[in-house]
Amino acid sequence: MIYSIGLINKSPMLPNLTLGYEIYDTCGDVTMAIKATLRLMEDRSNHTHECLCLRNEYTASARGAKVVVGERHSEISIAVARLLALPLIPQISYASTSELLSRKTKFPSFLRTVPSDSHQTKAMARLMETLHWESVGVIGSEDEYGKYGVESLIDHLSIDVCLDFKEILPTNVFHSSYKKRLTSLLQTVNESTAEGIVIFTKTSNVRAILEEAIRLGVSRTWIASDSWSTSGEIRSLKGIQTIGKVYGFIMKRNTVPGFEEHVRSFTAQPKMKDSFFSDYLKHYPACPSPSADITPNGQDPQNCSFHDGSATTNCTNIQCLTEHIDQDESYSIYLAVNVVARALHRLLKCDYMKCNRSATFSGRELLEEIKRVNFTMDNITNIAFDQHGDPSIGYDILAWGTEDGTLEKIGEYRPSGDIELPEHLKNSNVTVTVHNCSKACPRGQELKHDKNTCCKTCNFCVSNQYSRGGNETCRSCQEDEYVSPERDCCLKKAVAFLKWTDGFAVVLAAFGVAGLIFTLLVAALFIKHRGTPIVKGTGGNLCFLILVSLATSFGSLCAFIGKPTDLSCKVGLPLFIISFSLCVSCILANLFQIRVGFAFNAKAHDRLMRFNNPVAIATGCVSIQVALVAAWLALAPPFRQEVSTYRAKVVVQCANGSDAMFGATLSYIAFLAVVCFLFAFKGKRLPDLYKNSSFITVGMLVYLVAWMLFIPVYVNASGKYVQAVEASAMLVSNYSILCCHFCPKCYIILFRKELNNERVILDYIKKHYESKGVSPVTTDK
Repeated sequence: MIYSIGLINKSPMLPNLTLGYEIYDTCGDVTMAIKATLRLMEDRSNHTHECLCLRNEYTASARGAKVVVGERHSEISIAVARLLALPLIPQISYASTSELLSRKTKFPSFLRTVPSDSHQTKAMARLMETLHWESVGVIGSEDEYGKYGVESLIDHLSIDVCLDFKEILPTNVFHSSYKKRLTSLLQTVNESTAEGIVIFTKTSNVRAILEEAIRLGVSRTWIASDSWSTSGEIRSLKGIQTIGKVYGFIMKRNTVPGFEEHVRSFTAQPKMKDSFFSDYLKHYPACPSPSADITPNGQDPQNCSFHDGSATTNCTNIQCLTEHIDQDESYSIYLAVNVVARALHRLLKCDYMKCNRSATFSGRELLEEIKRVNFTMDNITNIAFDQHGDPSIGYDILAWGTEDGTLEKIGEYRPSGDIELPEHLKNSNVTVTVHNCSKACPRGQELKHDKNTCCKTCNFCVSNQYSRGGNETCRSCQEDEYVSPERDCCLKKAVAFLKWTDGFAVVLAAFGVAGLIFTLLVAALFIKHRGTPIVKGTGGNLCFLILVSLATSFGSLCAFIGKPTDLSCKVGLPLFIISFSLCVSCILANLFQIRVGFAFNAKAHDRLMRFNNPVAIATGCVSIQVALVAAWLALAPPFRQEVSTYRAKVVVQCANGSDAMFGATLSYIAFLAVVCFLFAFKGKRLPDLYKNSSFITVGMLVYLVAWMLFIPVYVNASGKYVQAVEASAMLVSNYSILCCHFCPKCYIILFRKELNNERVILDYIKKHYESKGVSPVTTDK
């Protein structure tokens, strides 16, 4: 600081003005710091000529300090900042990094030339993420630096990083009374599975922790906060190389120009005035020559350690002084002094020749100018403050040499969040840590935390999930995919439907085509013999309508084979239902006509004759079915459905849309069939030469039995054969009508032509009633 102030006073930045200073050693104690702060704030009437005389805005006679540079530790800076906030005297710290100090409502006059712990903890979290760490342990202390630093780090940890443990130590754990506490802490560290240990506390505490780690032989990977990442005191500990790797963060490293040469030149200034070094050299004078460096007993007398008070020293090797320069902290102090000088330059309106404003100003004015400072120091470091009083300076990432403790810059972190590291660190392919925790898994497995720990192990995916390995979690496939046997990928499900090449489909198609051809042949035969009694007895023109409906029903089988579409689904079942309903309706109309024809009771005959209109009966019966089908298609029509519940296939089939409407239409056909069955069964007592009623009875019975069997089979069927079951029931229904209603007539037409004669029929009827003792002609009495 003295050197930096001297440089400013020698420069033309503040012409005709000299910056003065008072330096207090707080000894790391809050009480001492408060006393020093109060001293700096009090009235000074006897100021020396070296000090710049500034007027206080509150007391005209006040001559207190207008800016304070310090303190080093965050805990002490917080106490000082609370006092300086009252008169708004600017405070610029060169080492306090606590995030708490960024709160301007509490500390309005605090600024710093080092980044906040908020940036440091973000940088640490990014480092862990880049190194692919999955677990970490955190050690802090109860002071503001350690406490807020630990909490900030935890807040910034990626969701992929597990907090293995968090330990908060007393503020001064280096005291001997905390020996057991340190042993317990190192036992926790040794038993943890964390890939790295972050220590967020001051150097004295770190020294105590690592000395205990050396004693117990604990070796881990450590992350050092900026408070000790460059500490020569820690790096010089005996056995420090046994604790493992150490990565550290420090503000972007630079050196104060000419400072080392300045320190070395002190021996050439035997009468240095007001110098700390002059007082030190009174107790430990510089060694006059190399020969004086060796004592008679052969011991090295040079005082190269300020920390070893037990050593007996005769002189000071001036070269050793430079080894104890904290370059990083020195540069922060250098920046702080230059910030003050730049702010005064603007405030006093100086032009390198003179200052155009008097040196009377308030601390508030200086504070506002400091906040607006924005310059680049030595063409290297840009310094400017944000709204929190923090500079926009990144971090260097350091690694400690495992043998000699040297510091090596391995990367850097920028406030934007970007981080640079060597490729061999970023592309680490470690799959199992030294603690037997998995970081990556083979294909078909996923990482899972062991109970109550951050350690992960590889577990096989469940049967319906897959993983490509690495750190991927198991996940399910898409609906049209299924998991491979190795559970490492998804395979496309086969699309299953009743193909034309399927054996079952070939059989169905063969029977369908045969039925259609047979129907057409019957139709041709009936057309040829349409004037014969047997064709007229089958229903006359209605029999051709039955044959058309049967042909249509056989043709509807095409919609049940091949890949279903929305159109085929909407056509298939409805077309069969309407055509078969028409078929049964026509048969019912024919049976009713026969019943009326043999009603010899005049009154019954007259009543039945009013309804004896076969076309009207068939039309009325089928109209009800058409209305049901129309409602079905309008409200919930059948549709194409892809069923993905099967492991390795997607079944494409037709869904009914509404099972209730489907059931209603089938129930109506069943109702018509039952009515036909009753008419036919009762008509068996009539003089029927061709046994028409008997064959219709059998046909309706076959239909009813077929559909009664269809229901349980349909409910339990699955896959592509659901439609095959439907098609089979349709074929049985069609063949029951074709075989029982038309085949006997075809046999008579072709092979029993003598029976296809009206005289034969009348004689048969006459003999039938005569055998019963009944006259075929009755009169109404």
